[in-house]
Amino acid sequence: MAMAIPLYHHSLAVLPFPRLLSLRREGRGVQQRPGCRIVRRAIGDRRQQGGHCFRPPVCSSLDCSSACSDSLPRVSLDRASESRSVCSFFIHTMGCQMNVADSERMAGLLLSHGYCAASSPDNASLLILNTCSIREKAEQKVYSALGRQRSRKYKDPHFRIVVAGCVAQQEGERLLRRVPEVDLVLGPRHVGRLLELLDQVDQGSQICATEPIHIMEDITKPDRESKVSAWVNAIYGCNECCTYCIVPGVRGREQSRHPEAIRQEMLALGQAGYREVTLLGQNIDAYGRDLDSSVVHRRWTLADLLLYIHDVPGIERIRFVTSHPKYFTEGLIKTCAELPKICKHFHIPFQSGDDEILKAMRRGYTVKRYLTVIETIRRYIPDASISADAIVGFPGETEQQFSNTLKLMEEVKFDMVNTAAYSPRPRTPAASWINQVADLVKEDRLHRINKLVLEHALKCSWRYMNRVEKILVESKNMRSKNEHQLAGRTDGNKRIFFEGGEELIGAFVNVQVNEITATSLRGLLCD
Repeated sequence: MAMAIPLYHHSLAVLPFPRLLSLRREGRGVQQRPGCRIVRRAIGDRRQQGGHCFRPPVCSSLDCSSACSDSLPRVSLDRASESRSVCSFFIHTMGCQMNVADSERMAGLLLSHGYCAASSPDNASLLILNTCSIREKAEQKVYSALGRQRSRKYKDPHFRIVVAGCVAQQEGERLLRRVPEVDLVLGPRHVGRLLELLDQVDQGSQICATEPIHIMEDITKPDRESKVSAWVNAIYGCNECCTYCIVPGVRGREQSRHPEAIRQEMLALGQAGYREVTLLGQNIDAYGRDLDSSVVHRRWTLADLLLYIHDVPGIERIRFVTSHPKYFTEGLIKTCAELPKICKHFHIPFQSGDDEILKAMRRGYTVKRYLTVIETIRRYIPDASISADAIVGFPGETEQQFSNTLKLMEEVKFDMVNTAAYSPRPRTPAASWINQVADLVKEDRLHRINKLVLEHALKCSWRYMNRVEKILVESKNMRSKNEHQLAGRTDGNKRIFFEGGEELIGAFVNVQVNEITATSLRGLLCD
């Protein structure tokens, strides 16, 4: 069990950066919270302090725009919580929809306790990097971002850095050793404890919160990016053991939310004017298999959940991601076909079109099984949109095995496929295999698969030409020079742009498609 460490006036062990000092661990001091390790330390200029170190006080400025000023007055540690309420924050989100949802929860927590949002990281007194570790490149971005901000700790002693998300969970205390300027390492399952842990940071603690814990329901309202569409967590974690994937190690074991908790969150969203909800899960179609039958009275499935939430007033569209082929049943497909609010778009990664590679990946299905799922979807929902993920250059993949992946794509013709070259991740079995594929071969295969992805996506887009589609208007198109251009989505998750007034945002409108690309549509608003 981790222990709390009292704050001393001198260092006993020096961390790699000369001003950041790790102090002796003892059983006294700040109360230890479950699921985290407290690494007490002080930050200061030892030359100015005569060899002694101090933990600087937190921000006490009443003007959020100057929350990072060097001239801020000091406050005593017993005023930490009071002063924290006027600080500003900036959250930089990397990675998947799960991270976006976590960032919205953290923003909601901070705003509800007096923080204000900063316009950029340089204007914030609290910087949160919500990180992704699914690829090595994504992980490198984290350290690059930290490199740009770490020097601020010595220009502004009130500045705090939090690293959250999957890199935080993956690296833990190693991250603190590599970048000792970080104040808090926050694993995904500890997002709801952000304020509690920041209180300990304000009292002089450096904290690593990455221990497995049960995620508790909280009543804090996320600060959602959209006022039209909302992310709703349905199941956390992953019980699969894919040999390339780090997700089970950083997101933990599966934990389904109680169906009533999901319904209540959706009821609140409907009352607030939201029109669309996307249910989130690493394996969303595995929902319910971990729920205690004594609590929910019977084993629930994703199909049961969809039936239970389908009548929520105000919510007119329901989506869900990401699905695993192993759990995507005919019963689920039939339910989706029968419920009008369920969007007819399914994201089902296949990863490889070769059975030997799928077995090496430990995916738990064959190409035949995957194609059966697709055939069943198209039997019940002929116009369904289907997207997927694929990995090229997995260890041992031959040219023929890669060709089998292209063959599967030719047979299915996906609306879109997210592709990536295999990236070895820490503590995954495939990372240590000796039959790694050369980078140049990976790059070549990635180029070839992406060419086919766009070819099929364009063909799939053609079916929309001249059709009138019911569109949920999400926002203005901020990337367009035309200030009157709006952006929305079809039921099949295709982005579409058209001209209209801002008063249409949040409404359903009919748009006739008159232009297509591989990734989006354009059209004219119908009368």
